[in-house]
Amino acid sequence: MDQMLPSPSFNIPSIGTPHHALEEEQMIAPQAQEAQQQNRSSNMYSFGGFTPQNMLSTGQTPNSMLSTGQTPNMLSTGQTPQNMLGSTPHNLLATGTTPSLSTRSAEGHHGGPPVYAPVASPAPPTPAMQQSGTDIIPQLQNIVSTVNMCSKLDLKKIALHARNAEFNPKRFAAVIMRIREPRTTALIFSSGKMVCTGAKSEEDSRLAARKYARIVQKLGFQTKFKDFKIQNMVGSCDVKFPIRLEGLVLTHSQFSSYEPELFPGLIYRMVKPRIVLLIFVSGKVVLTGAKVRQEIYEAFDNIYPILKNFKKQ
Repeated sequence: MDQMLPSPSFNIPSIGTPHHALEEEQMIAPQAQEAQQQNRSSNMYSFGGFTPQNMLSTGQTPNSMLSTGQTPNMLSTGQTPQNMLGSTPHNLLATGTTPSLSTRSAEGHHGGPPVYAPVASPAPPTPAMQQSGTDIIPQLQNIVSTVNMCSKLDLKKIALHARNAEFNPKRFAAVIMRIREPRTTALIFSSGKMVCTGAKSEEDSRLAARKYARIVQKLGFQTKFKDFKIQNMVGSCDVKFPIRLEGLVLTHSQFSSYEPELFPGLIYRMVKPRIVLLIFVSGKVVLTGAKVRQEIYEAFDNIYPILKNFKKQ
């Protein structure tokens, strides 16, 4: 099989040992050989310009090189792939340098060993910034609202004919009326003004005020429902840790007052929003003086970091 020759009747390249590879290379046009060598050299590692194509083009085969005792120039000069590929990704990472584009292009033109720059791993995604604050939300405990019924009222008639109404002019010059749903209390004055207290939300406060006005209207008075307005909102919450009120009043003496012999809580008067806070050593906080719900939440967000600084150890 080693001495197989091509058949004269068929123009088929021979299949044999590497000795016939040279003949096959000579059957290819020189321009095609150069194009092939360029394409292969771009896809293969070349060590000092020594490639199998160069070896075959010079007439050298592995068998002839072994018979003559010759070795590739790379080995005869003491060059090894490790020496020629000295700039490896590991070395580049260790020294912290990366080859520039001009250096790599120059080496490519001179036939030098290819240098592979380390590929930077993608940076991990930046975690979302957590908002500074707390999950504690103050709960509304009481809402005080006022309304004008625009009618002069006979308080004695209202107290005699209405249910759940009481009137003692010597003690207080208004009828005190209560309803169960929403659970609220109303103070009805002879001028037609009314104050509604005890509601837990803005909607409940308006609904209760309309119910009181309807009761008075059914008693024969020409009442209206005008100028409804929320005057005060009270909220409370628990920060779940004890507080050093003595240190707090010393540090924030401009805004706070603390007289434990008169009242066990510290009174903190916040400027913006204009809210008054009652702070107790147990961690309970009462917020009052707000006109809208958001002021309660804003005041607590402002005071919570201060309370954490005076947490009892």
